[in-house]
Amino acid sequence: MNSDHSKTTVLNHMLLDGVYESIGISRNVRKYGEEILKGLKERFDRIDETAEYNQLKVIRAMQENRVSEACLYASSGYGYNDIGRDTLEKVYASVFRTEDALVRPQITCGTHALAVALAGNLRPGDELLSPVGKPYDTLEEVIGIRPSNGSLAEYGVTYRQVDLLPDGSFDYEGIRNAVTDKTRMVTIQRSKGYQTRPTLSVKRIGELIAFLKSIRPDLICMVDNCYGEFVEPAEPSEAGADLIVGSLIKNPGGGLAPAGGYIAGKRQYVENVAYRLTSPGLGKEVGASLGVNQSFYQGFFLAPYVTASALKGAIFAANVYERLGFPVLPNGTESRHDIIQAVTLGSPEAVIAFCRGIQAAAPVDSHVAPEPWAMPGYDSDVIMAAGAFVQGSSIELSADGPIKPPYAVYFQGGLTWAHAKLGILMSLQKLVDAGLASLPAAAGDGEGSPA
Repeated sequence: MNSDHSKTTVLNHMLLDGVYESIGISRNVRKYGEEILKGLKERFDRIDETAEYNQLKVIRAMQENRVSEACLYASSGYGYNDIGRDTLEKVYASVFRTEDALVRPQITCGTHALAVALAGNLRPGDELLSPVGKPYDTLEEVIGIRPSNGSLAEYGVTYRQVDLLPDGSFDYEGIRNAVTDKTRMVTIQRSKGYQTRPTLSVKRIGELIAFLKSIRPDLICMVDNCYGEFVEPAEPSEAGADLIVGSLIKNPGGGLAPAGGYIAGKRQYVENVAYRLTSPGLGKEVGASLGVNQSFYQGFFLAPYVTASALKGAIFAANVYERLGFPVLPNGTESRHDIIQAVTLGSPEAVIAFCRGIQAAAPVDSHVAPEPWAMPGYDSDVIMAAGAFVQGSSIELSADGPIKPPYAVYFQGGLTWAHAKLGILMSLQKLVDAGLASLPAAAGDGEGSPA
């Protein structure tokens, strides 16, 4: 039996070597990756434990809210009495432990979800505060930091921010001084965006919210939860957030949701958002599900394990590139609070090579070479690699970054761990082939081209 098992293992390794080479991964790059993985087993086991816990939360919520076959059917027109849509929102509220939720395909992206959450709860003369520094690039035009038609600034909403301290901690004194009688709402971005600052843990978010509420209990604390769902056993809504906001083509859609976003939190604030999304007087009562209910339910069901696969890919990427001397954030050992891995590559050529490696590993459009371009909402050219089944889905294997110093790339996603692993190895292969990275001598003869 032992002999047969040994023969099977050897055969499997030979088959894997062959298929990796056929895809374009050299033996040396693959060997280097396998060496990195030897030290990650215990960490990956802990990720699987968190995924199991979150999976059971989702199943329990679906059972408690009596999800039935009828919930998977489509509605059209006004969408009145859409049992699937209404039940799904109860499921989200149960999982995130909130009073209410809005989960709709009419929410086009994460930026849109944030925009309607802000516009629904801010009024002329109110002030929005960010106590964690500059928000994500596309939110700048929503707020009016960069002038844009229809921004909050045009409606008389002012904005101020308090930057994080150099060590990434909160500037509590600065935050206290920034809260005024006009401050109505606080926006807390959990993930780093195109910045090299730490992602915020649920625990740290809870500490910040408790401090803000000690100053003004009536402040509405909203958390941009994009890329963070199911990474930890708890969500920011369990740590005091009044609203949490995210995109369904990120973690909670599980790779199956074709579009959409969610807002979950206190009922009055969610209702305010619904009136902004649809119309005053209509709110949550309208909005047809248009045949996406099944993918929304099934994607949410799969989301904990899909997120775990992406998280493993991020940790693998950190260790692969950190060992080669590239600055990475988070580093290879620190705790994780979202699925994004930042790697500072130091040059436009390296960022482009990395992204082309991710694209070359994709199941869709692998033959396409991504190029930087002036994307709407950004202040510099951006390159994006994403050969995805859902356009722009960043829970699928993807990488992107602005073409500006320090020339960092942001990697995320992977519906399966095997695909995330392939993407990282292919990104490294492209860098090695271009002479922009060198493997350690222990990984082989240093040649990067396929054997």
